Amino acid sequence: MTSLAFFGSGAPPVTADASSASIGGKGANLVALTAAGFSVPPGFALSTEVCRRALRGEADDLRPLLACGLRALEQATGRRFGAARHPLLVSVRSGAPVSMPGMLDTVLDVGLNEAVVSGLVRATGNPRLAWDAFRRLVESYAGTVHGVAPGPFERALESELARTGVASERELDVAALRSVSARFLEVFAREVGRPFPEDPMEQLAETVRAVFASWNGARAVAYRRHRGIDDALGTAALVQAMVFGNAGGRSGAGVAFTRDPGTGEKGIYVDFLLDAQGEDVVSGRRAAFGARELARAAPEVAAELVRVADRLERLFRDVQDFEFTVEDGTLYLLQTRAAQRAPWAALRIAVDLVHEGLVDERTALARLDGIELQQISRTRLVRGPGQSPVAHAIPASPGVAVGRAAFDAGTAVARAAAGEPVILIRRDTAPSDLPGIVAAQGVLTALGSRTAHAAVVARQLGKVCLVGCRELRVDPFGGGAVLGPARLGPGDLLSLDGATGDVYAGALEVAVERPSDEIATALGWAARRGTRD
Repeated sequence: MTSLAFFGSGAPPVTADASSASIGGKGANLVALTAAGFSVPPGFALSTEVCRRALRGEADDLRPLLACGLRALEQATGRRFGAARHPLLVSVRSGAPVSMPGMLDTVLDVGLNEAVVSGLVRATGNPRLAWDAFRRLVESYAGTVHGVAPGPFERALESELARTGVASERELDVAALRSVSARFLEVFAREVGRPFPEDPMEQLAETVRAVFASWNGARAVAYRRHRGIDDALGTAALVQAMVFGNAGGRSGAGVAFTRDPGTGEKGIYVDFLLDAQGEDVVSGRRAAFGARELARAAPEVAAELVRVADRLERLFRDVQDFEFTVEDGTLYLLQTRAAQRAPWAALRIAVDLVHEGLVDERTALARLDGIELQQISRTRLVRGPGQSPVAHAIPASPGVAVGRAAFDAGTAVARAAAGEPVILIRRDTAPSDLPGIVAAQGVLTALGSRTAHAAVVARQLGKVCLVGCRELRVDPFGGGAVLGPARLGPGDLLSLDGATGDVYAGALEVAVERPSDEIATALGWAARRGTRD
């Protein structure tokens, strides 16, 4: 069946079209990673053509395609989908032909029901993993497939946390996680109007349809409008055997760049969470380890990431943004793509890659196409007498921003439309905040990591972004915030420094710097190209 393309360890050879147009950039790169010998969990891609048929209501072959793909995964893993012994669980991810970070849907742990949970406990010897995965699936499936808002699930979780007297779900024991799962099943039935589906194949088919449908979701459409992406492309759906970052203290999940996407500096740029799944990292709701902290907490993982980063750059001859999971000490790659980067970083990276012999001048210039070299600059804040930071955050996208505080996307859009510079301030960000990020000069969040979707989008848009500000307490009803020692209200002025992470009350003076040496190098390339052409 040419609508399927396989990838990963033990998967069948690729016989279908494995181009990014057919199986998305994520799928095409997974095929390339597999061929290069990287450790990739086995999976298969349903093509963008299947998506387009599904969106037209014509995908009658979806279940047979899924059954065919699952047979190959079962053979590759030695596990069976929906079985009570040695069960196979899968993730379902989107895979558009062009990168759309956070705009399309993903569901993990598909294939679980209460009987399969018991089988997963027996197979792994880890009941906490099994019940944690189940409660995640119930909530994610309700949101992605049925459009249920997270609020009812969050309240059920908060009730269990209060009952058990712990601060977060990471501290819940097995009995409490089982209780949370039961509460979530009750919430699901109440909000959806029917019980959570016990049939794993029904779960999988409906999840794939929902991932396809997310192509026409409001946030995806808004993102395509802003980026000029063709609505007709559609997205692939990638079904992949689960590996578990939430399997204990030797496990975790992360996102890494092979170089700093804000400055271009060479060296691993990573956010990693121990005992977590990938959604915990990209959601931005938890503070993550950076490279130094990871080297102290898990030196073997940190060293392997450095080796992987070097191999990825040599394979793709460009800076990569990759997602990975560590299960019980073993590292698996889940995706890689050419990293989005700020213009300053793009210039430095282009110059460095030429000097390192990874690309030629023609390729480097092509990657700078659309960037006005003479306009590349970065700004810094100039502190006056008595102007000291009131708070500090993690720099996630460089530059500086001075503007008036807005605490929701709608207000940010309205103030920007009135000609005011705006700083969008959030506890954490969701994909629905995209219009506010587009409108704002900068973004400041109380929680989050440098590789959360909001930070990635901010860098793409050239917006300053600071995350994980511990001194920031945001009013959940949008009335304002406490920032360090000061109360911050709607419309108050503040300044963000994307280099240091410092946050200032009021408006500071702004100075401009330019990368003169790198600009001269790139202009020299262009001059030589013009002479030869």
